[in-house]
Amino acid sequence: QVQLVESGGGLVQPGGSLRLSCAASGSIFSINVMGWFRRAPGKEREFVAVITKGGIITYADSVKGRFTLSRDNAKNTVYLQMNSLIPEDTAVYFCYSTVMPRATAYWGQGTQVTVSS
Repeated sequence: QVQLVESGGGLVQPGGSLRLSCAASGSIFSINVMGWFRRAPGKEREFVAVITKGGIITYADSVKGRFTLSRDNAKNTVYLQMNSLIPEDTAVYFCYSTVMPRATAYWGQGTQVTVSS
């Protein structure tokens, strides 16, 4: 069993920044990938960014150049630095991870990000 706990969400003005954190704990032998999805009001969950075990990072086109994903392997934690935020970034952000040996998927419960003037 793996638990994912997000933090760092909040209310920010357009053009502002937030830094999200996701810490994994529990029965972890090796993390395969960690990343972020988001769900805006009335929308389906949307991919944001992911980092593989080998350190390869992929971003959605909508956030490329504005968001930066990083990882602290010793803490089993990923960070999402969000800059130049726009109202369209408003969503609940969900951390996810897959854990070896089965690449079992786990999800956090989400953290609210609201971008509004």
